[in-house]
Amino acid sequence: MDGSWWNSREKLIQVMSRRKSDDDVLIDQPGKEKLARVLNLVDLTALGVGSTLGVGVYVLAGAVAKTDAGPAVVLSFILAAFASAFAGLCYAEFAARVPKAGSAYVYSYVGVGEFVAFVIGWNLILEYVIGTASVAKGLSNYIDALLEYPMKRTMTELFPMNVSFLSEFPDFLSFSVVLLLSILLSWGVRESTMINNVFTVVNLLTVATVVITGLFKVNSYNWNIPKQDIPKGAKGGEGGFMPFGWAGVTAGAAKCFYGFIGFDTVATTGEEAKKPKRDIPLAIILSLSIITFAYCCISSVLTLMWPYYKQDADAPFPYVYDHLGWTTIKWIVSSGAIFALFTSLIGTMFPLPRILYAMSCDGLLFSMFSDIHPKYQTPLLATLLSGLLAGIMSAIFNLEQLIDMMSIGTLLAYSIVCICVLVLRYRNDSDVEFVIKGNDELETSGFIETVVKTVVKYFNLSNIKYANEETESVATIITMWFICTSALFCFITVQQEGAQNNSDVAAYSSAILAIGLLLLLLLLARQPQSTKELSFKVPLVPLIPCMSILLNIYLMMKLDIHTWIRFGIWLLIGLFIYVLYGMKHSVEGRKQLEEPKKRPSSATAVHPISIIKL
Repeated sequence: MDGSWWNSREKLIQVMSRRKSDDDVLIDQPGKEKLARVLNLVDLTALGVGSTLGVGVYVLAGAVAKTDAGPAVVLSFILAAFASAFAGLCYAEFAARVPKAGSAYVYSYVGVGEFVAFVIGWNLILEYVIGTASVAKGLSNYIDALLEYPMKRTMTELFPMNVSFLSEFPDFLSFSVVLLLSILLSWGVRESTMINNVFTVVNLLTVATVVITGLFKVNSYNWNIPKQDIPKGAKGGEGGFMPFGWAGVTAGAAKCFYGFIGFDTVATTGEEAKKPKRDIPLAIILSLSIITFAYCCISSVLTLMWPYYKQDADAPFPYVYDHLGWTTIKWIVSSGAIFALFTSLIGTMFPLPRILYAMSCDGLLFSMFSDIHPKYQTPLLATLLSGLLAGIMSAIFNLEQLIDMMSIGTLLAYSIVCICVLVLRYRNDSDVEFVIKGNDELETSGFIETVVKTVVKYFNLSNIKYANEETESVATIITMWFICTSALFCFITVQQEGAQNNSDVAAYSSAILAIGLLLLLLLLARQPQSTKELSFKVPLVPLIPCMSILLNIYLMMKLDIHTWIRFGIWLLIGLFIYVLYGMKHSVEGRKQLEEPKKRPSSATAVHPISIIKL
């Protein structure tokens, strides 16, 4: 009975941890329609900027300034930019390794294993569906507000929906926009990308208009308003540049992170980029730089033009321009904002069918999503069905709470990408199999000798220059300990921020955990790395991936318990699909069964999860 249970567990681990090799993802399937390679560096950069520079500019800056950070919203954007930039560098390295559609999904399939890859892909589906629906909803509300809410008045009167978690009325405008853009994306990548490029240029011109016109009304006093000058009843905090303190800046950063979601869209275009190994890493770095600069300029000008506690959380720029008497500028900026939201909508819709396509090609989702239209060379059915789903959600759901679900899914995806970078950087390049010593052999050595061997191994006191199976195993174990310690450290830190009285025990615990994180980082830095040549590598490994993991976990801990519950339900649905369909139809699993001699199975292949003694 016990032996049977153990064998079943070993088999399950082998199935969940089976990986693609780097070469497998580059092999084309004969007789299968291919995606068209038509995107250059300009197209990819415009796609990254367009998919990101939308709601964050025209809504988020004013909302965070008013409720969370005050003028220090600039610092919130910079902190969120660091978290995104660290993850962006890791995405860029993966794009250099695996120029294949599927984004973090394929990367984690290569680096970690099938189950983790499915979880990543499932989270990305959630991110892009909710992202599309939320941007469409924001676009509809923005247009309705400019016209003084005719749609809201009419639809609330004719078709009211009195349900707490649904919208007040069915939003047919957002549904129609999503469906129209789905048809556009189905038409062809080249055509939709040209439209995206035009909209992105209009978006950047609008941002430039806001910054240039705002310079004429800049008043440095608005960054240093004394507390006594803040009107009674206004939420002004302590006044000054950081009226809500550092806690307000970090809380604002968790919300500003939403403004950076979307740059990873570039990484999903591996099969449609002309030179993916060179252009995708460059496009990610360029788009993040442009986005961060735009956010900092916009938030600075906005808070210098108008006091932070008087900002309008829903439409800050039309509100400020109205009070300044600049009606013409108001309409120019509002028109540009509509174009920007259209661009952001295209960017959020673009990667969703490609995630479905990649997972379907691997047999983890239903095969109908992998069909490529022979004329348009796009995943037609996946594009239309995903657009229909997002359109329905934008029409009937109130998405304020679901935005947090999108953030938590994205942060988890970013974290696993960074973990994959660490796993691949410390992976053994040779084919020599490593076997961990059994407990019996360790017991024959004395306790002191065992401790000495452990210290020598983990601190690499032997000065091993090249990665082998032993150093790979050590690096994986250290990485897992770093993740667990980071989670505990971030949880205690967030609890301390929310507590009125900080206890000495919590402070000492945080200090001990911080020292532990530094020690683990040192241990990881001592291990030899892979010597595989890449067109782009993340600098300062392991520092940058580890910092990214820590920041991502911290931002995830800032989200409320209800978000974690809803996210857990979504993961549970995905788990059922994987167990009931994906495990049986996995292409990688079939290859291992059909070619046991040509291709080593997961039982014998070295894998960072399977080599750890459970």
